[in-house]
Amino acid sequence: FPTDRETINYLRLSGKDKQHLAVVEEYTKVQQLWYDKNSNQEFDELIEFNLDKVKASVAGPKRPQDKILLEDVPYSFSSIVEKNPNSTREKQQLESGDIVIAAITSCTNTSNPNVMIAAGLVAKKAVDLGLTVKPWVKTSLAPGSKVVSDYLDKSGLTQYLNEIGFNLVGYGCTTCIGNSGPLDGWVSKEINQKKLSVCSVLSGNRNFEGRIHQEIKANYLASPPLVVAFALAGSIHVNIQKDAIGIGKDGQEVFLKDLWPTTKEIESTLQTSLSSDMFVSRYEEIYKGDENWASIKTVSNDTYEWNDVSTYIKHPPFFDDSSIKTMQDIHEARILAMLGDSVTTDHISPAGAIKEDSPAGLYLSERQISKQNFNSYGSRRGNHEIMMRGTFANIRIRNEIIPNTEGGITHCYANKQDMSIYDAAMEYAAQSIPLVVIAGKEYGTGSSRDWAAKGTRLLGVRAVIAESFERIHRSNLIGMGVLPLEFTNGDNRKKLQLEGNEKITILEMNNITPNKLMHCTIKGESLLNLIDLKCRIDTMKELDYYKAGGILQYVLNLIVDKAS
Repeated sequence: FPTDRETINYLRLSGKDKQHLAVVEEYTKVQQLWYDKNSNQEFDELIEFNLDKVKASVAGPKRPQDKILLEDVPYSFSSIVEKNPNSTREKQQLESGDIVIAAITSCTNTSNPNVMIAAGLVAKKAVDLGLTVKPWVKTSLAPGSKVVSDYLDKSGLTQYLNEIGFNLVGYGCTTCIGNSGPLDGWVSKEINQKKLSVCSVLSGNRNFEGRIHQEIKANYLASPPLVVAFALAGSIHVNIQKDAIGIGKDGQEVFLKDLWPTTKEIESTLQTSLSSDMFVSRYEEIYKGDENWASIKTVSNDTYEWNDVSTYIKHPPFFDDSSIKTMQDIHEARILAMLGDSVTTDHISPAGAIKEDSPAGLYLSERQISKQNFNSYGSRRGNHEIMMRGTFANIRIRNEIIPNTEGGITHCYANKQDMSIYDAAMEYAAQSIPLVVIAGKEYGTGSSRDWAAKGTRLLGVRAVIAESFERIHRSNLIGMGVLPLEFTNGDNRKKLQLEGNEKITILEMNNITPNKLMHCTIKGESLLNLIDLKCRIDTMKELDYYKAGGILQYVLNLIVDKAS
């Protein structure tokens, strides 16, 4: 959308000074980016749609791009588990389809005052009507800015959010990155004992498998006011568009229409509760921090002083091996993992909680770190030892080398044992056996997570062979010296009947060029396939990065050359 007067109004509200506003307006007008209804507008594409046909929707249960109309949400869950129509519920008895986490979260969605005020108004009406959140729902409020708390406080809506359980838990990355904390003990116990498929609803940006919580299989993304409504309903089987959400204090059924605020209610509340002074006061000293921040001891050196005992930040090994030979032929590589379609960067490098019995958990336990202090993969991205162990460790990843299983395990053909993918990679490395990963379509979709490529490289993977790649992850693999290769001629792991025990050979690596067809030999116990793979190094600059062993080595070489 072009810049217009509303853009300037927004910038003014968020505390920008007059000079800033003037620069934005003048610049966009000079660049012909300013909307003027009286001038002839030229657009590359015109899209017309009827506002009467726009319907409320959410996304889920496994990918943010999977839009579902609000009225169809209960049916979307049937792909995971069928509702038992004859089931009865005790007060504290969990069923599949129950919502066990409802979180108003995400720095993105909580930055919209309209939807945050709407969530508060839904909470107010729910309290006034006598509704409460179901006892199995863990609720939380984690906005991305303290300004949100300021205008919710001033509007008087904070007390209503608190009354139904949406208490402030902090500012920053919480539930949307897997930092919700544990579920109530009885909830967790029932999920695991009954093998229930339960849900979360949050106002976050992403809902990939295993990301939100390890005990939750279905995760739906919704607006903040809908998150409140789902928390009141307590089950994804409730069609909140049509069904009663609950029973009010007068014994009458309460529907979404009884809770939903009007545009006028939202706007009038905003006018009396939100001002530019809030932004100015909160952000004018944002970099000063509190006494805890001020008390951190720092050393003013040109280089960082590594702490050998730290489990958060360790000296990375990316420059330790000066003998990286990405252009060497790949001889009889083993398949570390064989994966399906839409493998996300969350599958490859999870950011959430660390399991106690995982390689990363065992690493921390060996260093006397208690389980309650494990924190998350995301918080320990400065420690390559943990991130290596977390690569392909998502609890929902499915490695077809060991069919009908979930989690980061594989069969290691070097010692003929089933083990974690990390342990297998280390066993192969000890025997100098190169590795490849096989995958389906859309490999590396999702967050542009650099550790998905870094971890792959550190496990000793020389190449990833897939039907197609997500753009950014393909680039990141090259940047870490891992070769992305694409099946051609309709080939894939299923057509080639791969089982995971095959050995992969790729020759003429020293003659590699962008998009070159590479000859690949796949040798199995009872098969021999000769196929062509397309090199997905797409540009000469990417080829330069790859030849150097990755972009880090490339930059280091530039610095050394310049110094000499």
